[in-house]
Amino acid sequence: MSTKYFNQKVNLLRPFIGIIVLQFGYAGMSIVSKFALDRGMSLHVLVVYRHVVAAVVIAPFSILMERKTRPKMTSSVFIKILLLGLLEPVIDQNLFYTGMKYTTATFASAMCNILPAFAFIMAWIFRLEKVDIQRIHSQAKLLGTLLTVVGAMVMTLVNGSMLDFPWTKENNDHGYVKAATNENYLKGGLMLTTGSMCWSSFIILQAITLKSYPAELSLTALICLMGAIEGSIAAIILEWGNPAAWSIRLDSSLIAALYSGIVCSGFGYYIQGVVMKDRGPVFATAFNPIGMIIVAILSSFIFSEILYLGRVIGAVIIVLGLYMVLWGKTKDHLPSETSEKVSTTIDEHIIVMNENLKVSKQDNVADYNDIRETPSKESV
Repeated sequence: MSTKYFNQKVNLLRPFIGIIVLQFGYAGMSIVSKFALDRGMSLHVLVVYRHVVAAVVIAPFSILMERKTRPKMTSSVFIKILLLGLLEPVIDQNLFYTGMKYTTATFASAMCNILPAFAFIMAWIFRLEKVDIQRIHSQAKLLGTLLTVVGAMVMTLVNGSMLDFPWTKENNDHGYVKAATNENYLKGGLMLTTGSMCWSSFIILQAITLKSYPAELSLTALICLMGAIEGSIAAIILEWGNPAAWSIRLDSSLIAALYSGIVCSGFGYYIQGVVMKDRGPVFATAFNPIGMIIVAILSSFIFSEILYLGRVIGAVIIVLGLYMVLWGKTKDHLPSETSEKVSTTIDEHIIVMNENLKVSKQDNVADYNDIRETPSKESV
């Protein structure tokens, strides 16, 4: 009994652990990538190398572990994989890196918190998410979605007073910090918002694709491969006449390609797919504020990033809205568990009743045969 209870708790906590670990991975990617981009690495080339590394790392696992369970490839699934490779590996990541280059790593991570709102809206449209306006938890999800959008607008448009910390003030006095202009923040905010829309579209399409192609590792490897091919075409066009952009050295550029490819694109897509099969696409995006907090702390020390009161307020609004969506989502999950338990109990009762009926029927047949075989007193 204790072992069964322990296994149930592990299964319940597994999605939470997977997503939290993934957020630490994304936070590290923002720091490492920002460091490499500030030192001149082409963001378009970084996207290509990132998915080449991810495809090379994940492909052996998918070949070995899913060789007997991998479903047959169809034209419909192949088209979805092409679109998946375009949405997140190419469009979103190019926009994310460009937006982060215009702004800061903290700002980019905070803007990604609008992702659950877009994912919720799209999941509602494609009927992957339940919404009942008369229920409080559905109202919370709708209000939380609205708050995340408002918070993103505040972060993009409002500065407020500068927040000086002891470890950033000294570097500011020595001129180490390059503060982005308001115009750059506006450009970066629009790019990050558009990228989040593409990312949420990717998550919804990934959830749909997994229903017809339930092989997480194989799907991850194929998405990374298509992302590398399609990203190469985009990088060749955008870096035309600049062959030096493709050079990579034993420095931060190589670390950024390896780290983001292995941790974020490779195992990140896989963990995201596994969690979505269990809890849905909205849950898979609901823990982004953890990554934002990690990035904000590390960036203030590593890059001496300047924080503004308006952007902090916007980030707080986004977090509040986000957890309203998460609260509503957890309330959605509870009825399904209850119904499953009720269904299981009913099934168990039906099985017991059937067994009792079989036993009773067998006893009746045996009694009838005994009566037929026993001679009556008159015949004797």
